[in-house]
Amino acid sequence: MNADSGRLAALRRITNIKTASFVPDDRYGAPTPDFNWLPLDFDKKTGDGFFLLRFEPGARSPPHEHSHGESFLIMEGELHDSDGTIFRPGDFVRYEPGSKHWSVAPQGCVIAVFLRGYNRRLEPGESEA
Repeated sequence: MNADSGRLAALRRITNIKTASFVPDDRYGAPTPDFNWLPLDFDKKTGDGFFLLRFEPGARSPPHEHSHGESFLIMEGELHDSDGTIFRPGDFVRYEPGSKHWSVAPQGCVIAVFLRGYNRRLEPGESEA
């Protein structure tokens, strides 16, 4: 191994998503029931980064607003959005800042998420429109 490859190896982090352990999703304080995540490149201070999110069967996200935008790729299962749209494996979804919704995974799913800043959870009774 030459000096350049030794330096590169010291600066590289490899995570095998098939063997890594998902942990309870605690990005908003207390863990969100039925959601587990695998932070891959995520800054908890800013809410920016990339992670995998596993919805257990029947899991429903809290109603929220995308403050800075979010993109995700459906890797496994289906995700049903609050307007009735169904996302399937291979679908890439982008929410612009200001979009409000919730999602449910009747049979469970895994999504790869790129988030820019934390989402804002909607207050009970606050409109998603």
